[in-house]
Amino acid sequence: MAETQGMIGYWLARSVGRRLPDTQVAALITQVRVDAADPAFDHPEKPIGPYYPAAEAERLAGQRGWTFTQDRHGMRRVVPSPRPIGIIELPIIRRLLDDGCLVIAGGGGGAPVTADQTGVEGVVDKDLVAALLAEQVGADLLAVLTDVPYVYAEYGTPREHPIVHATPDELDAGSFAAGSMRPKIKAVCAFSSATGRPSAIGALDELEAVVTGARGTRIQPAPAQFHTGSPKSPEDEGRPPAARPVRETVKGGRSSGGHEEGSN
Repeated sequence: MAETQGMIGYWLARSVGRRLPDTQVAALITQVRVDAADPAFDHPEKPIGPYYPAAEAERLAGQRGWTFTQDRHGMRRVVPSPRPIGIIELPIIRRLLDDGCLVIAGGGGGAPVTADQTGVEGVVDKDLVAALLAEQVGADLLAVLTDVPYVYAEYGTPREHPIVHATPDELDAGSFAAGSMRPKIKAVCAFSSATGRPSAIGALDELEAVVTGARGTRIQPAPAQFHTGSPKSPEDEGRPPAARPVRETVKGGRSSGGHEEGSN
């Protein structure tokens, strides 16, 4: 995970730096603290790496102690996915933000370490890490970007419709399969419930509109009517666009889980 953070962080920093030449950009290899006693270590379930023929998987399981699972494509290694409880580089991230830097951190969920900073094998959920980081830096908004413009209720049915506004309780109570959208919903609900601040899920190429509230599913911590239907911009609804937050945490990316409940 540290290698992936370094490589992709470098690409992102260069790309952002070209678009914002007057902004200092820093990409950090981030360590995420997990509990060594987390039950996830006894139940590895996060698939990683390539597919293996059954005989090769059996050999690797015996030689390296790896755990494998079978799906329609073959045998694939699975590792634990412990819950994130802290971010080791948090003081550095805060200092960089206070100095006006744009910080790229927590890539891929970060590299998991225990309380004594011993590295452990596992993959921490990247959406939950984004929520934790946003809470700990005092972000005004958590934006989770994906390849669909909204969270959809009753996805894949004739009654499918976008969810435009919801409270954490309303969205969390929705009927969403344990696919690629559920971790994102858990993350935004956790952030908004813990901080009392808004969060959003929307399309990767609509960041500005997602941040202002003109597009995407908006999660508001205050009680509000669960609103679905045809999306409207703030101007269409007779209200000005929301002010851009002073400090935003944006998490973007794609998931390999497929379009379960209208998400990737």
